[in-house]
Amino acid sequence: MDQFPQCETLLLEKQGPALFVTINRPDVRNAMSLQMVAELSTVFSQVENDASIRAVVIRGADGHFCAGGDIKDMAGARGQKSAEGEEDPFYRLNRAFGQMIQQVNESSKVVIAVTEGAVMGGGFGLACVSDVAIAGPTAKFGMPETTLGVIPAQIAPFVVERIGLTQARRLALLGLRVDADEACRLGIVHQVAESEVEIDELLGHAVERVRQCAPNATAQTKALLHRVGHESMSGLLDSAAAKFAEAIRSDEGSEGTLAFMQKRPASWAASE
Repeated sequence: MDQFPQCETLLLEKQGPALFVTINRPDVRNAMSLQMVAELSTVFSQVENDASIRAVVIRGADGHFCAGGDIKDMAGARGQKSAEGEEDPFYRLNRAFGQMIQQVNESSKVVIAVTEGAVMGGGFGLACVSDVAIAGPTAKFGMPETTLGVIPAQIAPFVVERIGLTQARRLALLGLRVDADEACRLGIVHQVAESEVEIDELLGHAVERVRQCAPNATAQTKALLHRVGHESMSGLLDSAAAKFAEAIRSDEGSEGTLAFMQKRPASWAASE
């Protein structure tokens, strides 16, 4: 990415193969505004075509990941009137978030979430579409929507995909909040750090593992995993075999095989 997009709600910094995206609205515990949704969508659109970026790390400023939707946006939508034939403003607001979170979910890049403090509502949904999730000791996860008289409309399907229907029911229907250890047991996050230093160590290791894996093979693998359960198994395996044949004949496949035989790191694993 030669030119980062101009963002008011996000801080962007490229470090090696990773783009670090810091949600930067600390005065509202990094609550997700419509502007933030649009900026995240723009960032993920741009990185999709940037071969130098192989991972996107999302975290929040000043000790919180994201406290959910911005109440000001909801109040603004309540004050809008829909002209005849126009979409309801609440529908537009909610659906815009859903489109963004689906985009993050389907990104060809490895998405790493570093969760601390409040990880609520939309922030919880964002954590649930990450490929690797690390929790700090202060992290609290929850779906508080039902306690506010609304529903987790856009995040619920992703939560079910993440932890299964049984556990998603308990969290959503009771509006529960869980700590980092329980989030790890449920499968919301993969690792729990006991300190800021350990967060950095786990994050550094994850980014280094991304570097060791071939970019196109990683993207193709992620796409394959997303297809499981959405199409017939025999058809999926037929398609996967064709993708495997393409991969082994590709430049990456040739380089990976040669590097293994020569007992050296593959070209994509070299430090920048």
